[in-house]
Parts: sequence; structure tokens; C-alpha cells
Amino acid sequence: MKVIDILKKNKEPFASFEIVPPLKGSDIYKLYQYIEPLMEFAPPFINITCHRDEVVFYPDGDGVFRKVLINKRPGTVAIAAAILKRFQVEVVPHLICGGASVQKLENDLMDLHFLEIHNVVALRGDPMPGQKYFAPEPDGFKHSYELVSLIRDMNTGHHSDRELSHVCTDFCVGVAGYPEKHFEAPNIETDIINLKAKVDAGADYIITQMFFDNQKFYHFEKKCREAGILVPVIPGLKPLSTIKQSELLPKSFHLDLPEDLMRLLRCCSTPEAVYEAGVEWCVAQSKDLLQHGVPAIHYYTMGKANNVKQVIKNVF
Repeated sequence: MKVIDILKKNKEPFASFEIVPPLKGSDIYKLYQYIEPLMEFAPPFINITCHRDEVVFYPDGDGVFRKVLINKRPGTVAIAAAILKRFQVEVVPHLICGGASVQKLENDLMDLHFLEIHNVVALRGDPMPGQKYFAPEPDGFKHSYELVSLIRDMNTGHHSDRELSHVCTDFCVGVAGYPEKHFEAPNIETDIINLKAKVDAGADYIITQMFFDNQKFYHFEKKCREAGILVPVIPGLKPLSTIKQSELLPKSFHLDLPEDLMRLLRCCSTPEAVYEAGVEWCVAQSKDLLQHGVPAIHYYTMGKANNVKQVIKNVF
């Protein structure tokens, strides 16, 4: 079932999850063991993140280093197929423009169509590690709305391979929203304009970047509606589990942590207390969002399912 149909069908809000593919060489059964605890809550769908190639330099003799592009995680299509094989749940693979040609994106979409996967999240992706600014492939996309348009074209039988013109895919498309604005946008107003371009290109719904201050989400959603963005907006949350995360997440995801949360963490004398404080904060966030009528809450697990399980048990 498509995510947009799940949102329309469900009368009560629900929880969905996002997982990070394991590193290459990992045992597939470790992935299953990671997902298994989440299935207790019967999630309607699970998102699968996508990571672009990384640059590695290998010595090539005589002091010369050879530049090699390596993808350190299995492909999103492969992970989606593995989850489908084991669990009865809709999968939502992420597709990114970064590092991909239009032909590569079309091929991935056709693979997903072959697997009867009808949900994707279309993203631009981050700059390559070591690069300050995002640079598209010579024959790739610079903006995620271009990827959304490609998917919509394929849904109507428009392919670069004209022999496939009789094939109409059937994808539901999600896109990302940023309650605290995308770090490259000069202001929230410009970021909302960019988001509307993705919706106008054919996006069915929005999932937000993680945030820790619900007021920022409410302000963001209000601006979306004022701009004419009427598709569902699903808030994304993550429970903090370590003090280190309070240092890394603001840098990695360009977000703020409320002073009340930092005060709570500073009062913790043990790692266990920090862990419980993170769960407590996320539970309070979740309950407040549900009281404000959100259709669902999307939880970023980032390789750790136990604290998310605690949150769900206290909320849903």
C-alpha cells in the first residue's frame, strides 16, 4: 500500500521507523535482528536511508595515491528486497541525486518497480565527504524536485528508454522538510519556497528532519499551509541516548537543542540517566504532537531500536 493511502486510511495516528543499512560485509541476519523488535508495533512502513559513495585514497606505488569511490553500505534496493523477503511491511527506500546519473536513478526505480515496491523518498543528498558544496553528476540532478519530476514522468510512461513507454510505474513520493530550515537556505521563507517546488512537482507527503523543539515544527507547518502546501506533514523524532549525541547531532543535522533539554542532560550523573532523559524528552514530544493532531510520527532509529521501543510503549 502507498504511504499516502496509509495516511488516508488510518483513523488513528501511528508510528513509522527509519533504519540505516548496515555496513558492507555485515550478516543479513543482524539486520533482521535489528528490525525484529520494531515489528512488535506493526509499523505500516519502514524507511531505508541511502548513502552516497565515499572517497578513499589507496597507495599506488612511488608515493602516488589512487582515488577510489566506495559505497560502504549495501544498496537501498538490495536492503528493501531483503526486508520484503523477511517481513510483511511496506518499505520506503530513499533515492538521492548525489552521485547518481539520471540513468542510474531510472534503473533503480525500475528495479523497485520490478519488486512491486511503490513507495520512495526523493532526496538531493549531502555533499560528498570532504566537499563543502553539493555538486551533481554531469548527467545528474542538482535539486530533489527534478527527481520528483522524473518519478512522476515514469508514472505516466515517460522513460529515457523509449522501448519502456508502455510501462507506467506507480510510485508514491515522499520528500524531506526542515523545521529549522535546510542549512543551505538563506532563511525559512526561501526553504519553504523550495519545499513547495517539490510538492508542485508531485510529492505526496513530507517527512521532516528530526527536531527537539515542537514549537519549531508547529511554526514550520503553519508556514507550509500559508504557502499553499497542503500535503500531509509527518514529524520526525529521535530520542537522544548519549551526551556525545548532544554534541554531534547539532553539527551533523544543523539543528538546535532546547535549553530545557540541555539542562535536563546536565543534571544526569550517569550514562544510564542520560539515556532515560532522552527517552523522557521524546515521549513528551510525541504526546504533545499527537495532541496537536499529527497523522503519524516517524522515528529515526539510527541503528538503535531499544530507546525507540521505550518511547513507543509509552506513547501509542
